[in-house]
Formats: sequence, C-alpha cells, structure tokens
Amino acid sequence: TYPGILTGLIVSTCEPHGIGWEESLLGSVGCGLIMVFCFLCFPMGAGDVKLITMLAAFLGWYHGLEGMLWTFVLASILALSILIWRFGVGKLLARGCRQIWYLVAYRQWLSLSVEERQALEPDLFLAPAAMVAVVIVKSSVFR
Repeated sequence: TYPGILTGLIVSTCEPHGIGWEESLLGSVGCGLIMVFCFLCFPMGAGDVKLITMLAAFLGWYHGLEGMLWTFVLASILALSILIWRFGVGKLLARGCRQIWYLVAYRQWLSLSVEERQALEPDLFLAPAAMVAVVIVKSSVFR
C-alpha cells in the first residue's frame, strides 16, 4: 500500500486534469488521520488505515472521505450478510429482541457468550468494499 500511496500522489500531480498534489496530499493525510483514530479506538488492522489513505491519495479530500464512508457502508452490508448467512434472520432477530428486553427490564446489556462474540468478529473485507466504493465515487463525479 505504500507504493500505492506514492503512486496516488504522483498520478494526481502529473495528470493533466487531475486533482493536484495539494488535494491528493490533503486527502491522504486527512483520511489517514481519521483512520488512525479509528485504528486506536476500534479493533481493526493497520492495513485498513493504509488502504483508505491510498484511496484518498487518488481521490482527494472530499471524494476520499466519500469513498471511505462508502467503504464502511459496503463492508457493513457484507458483514451483516455473512451473519445472516451463518445464523439466519430468525435467530438474529430473536437475539436482538432478547437484548432489547433485557436492556429495558434491567437497564444493562445482556453479556454475550463466547460463541456469540466470535460470531460478531468476522473480517470486514475492506479491500473489495473499497474497490466498489471507488467505482461509486468516480461514477458520481463524472455525471
């Protein structure tokens, strides 16, 4: 991903109608810092930080931020789809209703079992989601 970040900065600078090195640098630093904050607060890998930084180096600040948000939305949809595939809608809805009932009745969350915790930790597959996000962002730019 480091060569990709550098390539994004170079391409953005050299491309005749590109976004320019200032916008590319602002995008990569800005989105990179947001991802560093996410890395420090949530369980995610450093590769995700570099991936979004690279994406923003090619897209710039505004479109990089838009691409980052699309990446998270698409990865969340993928993760939810994996959970539904593994456990089924009925089991997930029953667990959600039981959690809400416990929260209303006892004003605290019902702790998860080890099996339930492991099931909620699937990989988010940010790379494929980022690829689709770039297509979405670039297609909306040229309309």
